[in-house]
Amino acid sequence: MTTVAIMQPMYLPWRGFFELMAACDVFVHLDDVLLPQGRSFTNRVQVKTKDGSKWLTVPLARGERTTIARTETDDGRDWRRKHLALLEQAHARAPFRDDMLALAAPSLAEPAPGGPRPRLGGFNIDFIERAARFLDIRPRLARSSELEVTSTGSLRILELVEALGGDAYVTGHGARNYLDHEAFEARGVRVGYMDYALTPYPQLHGAFTPYVTILDLVANTGPEAKRHINPAVVGWKEFING
Repeated sequence: MTTVAIMQPMYLPWRGFFELMAACDVFVHLDDVLLPQGRSFTNRVQVKTKDGSKWLTVPLARGERTTIARTETDDGRDWRRKHLALLEQAHARAPFRDDMLALAAPSLAEPAPGGPRPRLGGFNIDFIERAARFLDIRPRLARSSELEVTSTGSLRILELVEALGGDAYVTGHGARNYLDHEAFEARGVRVGYMDYALTPYPQLHGAFTPYVTILDLVANTGPEAKRHINPAVVGWKEFING
């Protein structure tokens, strides 16, 4: 069985994102869909601090709404340095702070003068793939923008899975609102939903919360971080009816 997962690339995503990657054989960055309108995890993430959770938000260049892959970041603002500084401050007492900073720093380094304008999709994917290697999560990787699948909605997801030789599809919880589960089954593709662990790990600043950047796990557990990635999947009928 070949299990495929498909997800929009998020900014410094939470642990659950990497549990999804660990649950599949092939992971697809869904980067050629329109940037979501309003607040979105494609350009924002929570960081736990001594003053509570704070949001880090990547500013985006103004212009016509386009795909995640083509959306440009606004590097006229000093956001990269500020994000790195907040991460360093929030995890100053964490035992593996330096591991966390080494993982974050390449993404938050200032772009080279005169180079191409940074784009959100590639920026997010670069971090995601480096973090996955740190966590020893190694599915085959693909980008939807590089696959010749032109259908839309639930059918597009199904055809992406089939294009990659998949006979199982695992997804996050949001898909319950649009996925045509029976159509997947009719084409011989099993559908499962993530059963996110949400289990505590050593964490600074009070009561545990799982909904923060993966960098929090790295800062607090270092080389043991991969032990806290425990993917579990339930069948779609159990998930929908549960």
